[in-house]
Amino acid sequence: MKLIPLLLIVFSSIVFAQPDPDGLRKGPNFKVENLEGDIIELNKELGEGPILLSFWATWCKPCIEELGEYKKIFKEFNDKGFKMFAISTDDERTVAKVKPFVKSKNYDFPVLLDTNSDVARLYYAQAMPFSVILNKEGYIVYSHLGYMRGDELKVREKISEMVNQ
Repeated sequence: MKLIPLLLIVFSSIVFAQPDPDGLRKGPNFKVENLEGDIIELNKELGEGPILLSFWATWCKPCIEELGEYKKIFKEFNDKGFKMFAISTDDERTVAKVKPFVKSKNYDFPVLLDTNSDVARLYYAQAMPFSVILNKEGYIVYSHLGYMRGDELKVREKISEMVNQ
């Protein structure tokens, strides 16, 4: 008899915990500083179009290659509601390199500082680079670990579909 209430709890948690009709998971909200010291909150950025979160570090060569490609995607779609946040996971030892690095690369997308990897943990970014695309409601529609030349084509295609809907 004790099994029935337990089964009801398990069943109701399965039924009522459905993330969204399409089975998508909501991207966790976060608040972090950008390079200028302003606090950026994800939930306040939602609503206009897709958002690309790119987790990276200055010491990660594939990350730097990927950001170079994402720079082109950002330039192509940023006037269509698309947003991008390059989230640096550099820790206390290397975070001082982030601002000069970003300036040297002329990145025109916002760079956020996640020195304790709190945001990376929220998104299960176990290694760098790690990319996540959120739709305008904040649901995760794509994620990818690592980078090989050509991976950016899938990201570009996904963003193009979303801004042209």
